[in-house]
Amino acid sequence: MRTYDDSMFIDTFEHEYTWLSGFLRNVARFPSKSALTDPETSRTWTYTSLNEEANRLAHALQNLGVQKNDVVMVATRNCPEFCFSYIGPRKIGAIMLAANSNLASGEFALLINHNKPKVVIYSANIASIMVDAQNICEYKPEKFILADNLETVALPKNHISYENFVKNESGENPEITFRPHIYDEVLRLCTSGTTALPKSVPLNDINEVLSAHDVIMHYPMNQNDVTLNMTPWFHRGGCHSGGVCPTFYAGACAVVMRKFQPSNALDWVEKYKITYLMGSPSNLAMLERAQKKSPKNLSTLKGLVTMGAPLSKADCIRYMEVLTPNIFNGYGTTETFWNSFLRPYNLPDGAGSVGGSCTDDEVRVVKMYENKKAEPSDCVPCDNESEGEIIIHSPAKTTYSYFNNDEMTREKFYKGWMYTGDTGVWNRDLIVTVRGRKDDLIITSGENIYPTQIEEAISEYPKVKECLVTSVPDKVRGQAVVAYIVPSDKSLTVRELFEFCTKSKTLSIYKRPRYFAIIDELPFTATGKKKHFEMKNRAVKDLEAGLLKKD
Repeated sequence: MRTYDDSMFIDTFEHEYTWLSGFLRNVARFPSKSALTDPETSRTWTYTSLNEEANRLAHALQNLGVQKNDVVMVATRNCPEFCFSYIGPRKIGAIMLAANSNLASGEFALLINHNKPKVVIYSANIASIMVDAQNICEYKPEKFILADNLETVALPKNHISYENFVKNESGENPEITFRPHIYDEVLRLCTSGTTALPKSVPLNDINEVLSAHDVIMHYPMNQNDVTLNMTPWFHRGGCHSGGVCPTFYAGACAVVMRKFQPSNALDWVEKYKITYLMGSPSNLAMLERAQKKSPKNLSTLKGLVTMGAPLSKADCIRYMEVLTPNIFNGYGTTETFWNSFLRPYNLPDGAGSVGGSCTDDEVRVVKMYENKKAEPSDCVPCDNESEGEIIIHSPAKTTYSYFNNDEMTREKFYKGWMYTGDTGVWNRDLIVTVRGRKDDLIITSGENIYPTQIEEAISEYPKVKECLVTSVPDKVRGQAVVAYIVPSDKSLTVRELFEFCTKSKTLSIYKRPRYFAIIDELPFTATGKKKHFEMKNRAVKDLEAGLLKKD
């Protein structure tokens, strides 16, 4: 029983506090202000014209029979059509499924079968892959729409171009045939799993609003900002970390980058007066090298934001000196967005950790058991040494679920917490440092080894550019540590690496790699995370082929 009449508050909050309401406020407030800029095609959309483009798509989908809770799959690189597709479907109650445009045809087919989209919108650069996916998927979408055709790719049979699909449609707001609710699913993202089928992560409208608020609060961001996310928008970090979600909600302007090129990014900062750049740690490394080689005016930058992996202190100092003193480093998941955050005043001293919890979130480190989850209160000591699993409480930014995957939902979510599978330690100030992944854990002679610890140690050697640590089976030890190295100096030898590790004060004897391999490049995900599982499979083959050098 309330002490006041709460009926109007509940009705207004639950039905009107939506992301789309915020966007439409900006259309009214800033009708002539730039909302979206595409440097590669020299096009710009104001808030008025962006809304009109979204409306044309909404009408076209509606005429095709797309209704509330129908799925519109969007598999594009960063492009204007992604933005139209982010806004348009939710105007008619449909759900945008943002698919990784780098998937293979078989993976697309699995995703289509699982999510059953009525429509698939895809970038022209993957036309042949999407045709293969269409041929092998069991569920058949009603329409395939080819978008962003910069390469003038021939239109596949029975597909339609985006331009023709929306041609002659009205730019007026479509009639709403339902009453929106903040718990309506409006966006579905994909995250990798142990199978070829990506896990589908549903996000509701209040998740969208509060994810935008989180960015607006932590950067901070306002209508005068210009953002460039150098990572794919189809990822949580791409869409929500300064991507289209907070940018359009704040009334700011987003700059499109289809493929990361450091020289372009720096040129565009100068030309478009970009205030926030978002990218993976590897993006930052390339930006720093490009800026040293050909300096640009970066004085408009208010922040350089990275996610996907912690920054080393040495890297952080270099980026602060060469790019901007305002470095931000976030940690989180597709399911929960970011949940801890390092701000400029935390760096460079806080580098290596993932920082403290975000304002509305809580990140803990709990004990690990072989056959059960730890209770959320069953924490490891705050001594920066006791390792456990990192769990996240983020009620504002997650639905605590996967679409049509009850087993994984039960595995990952428990009592309002997400169990990340990341391992880490924390200190008395509740600052968390990631050690690795539970499934990347290496057990040698009964000792637990976390790859990131060894990677950080080896990366201190001046001739090492990048390092990835994994394992191979070993009859004596159970598993043996393997280090793959990308050199910064071609004169680097395996003998030097062995000697460096032997002398290292941060590597116990059992943590020192037994095998090394010097290679040209490491595999990374689209968000900049090292693909340990892929390299673990490769290491077994490399050992059999004699490509791993033994101590």
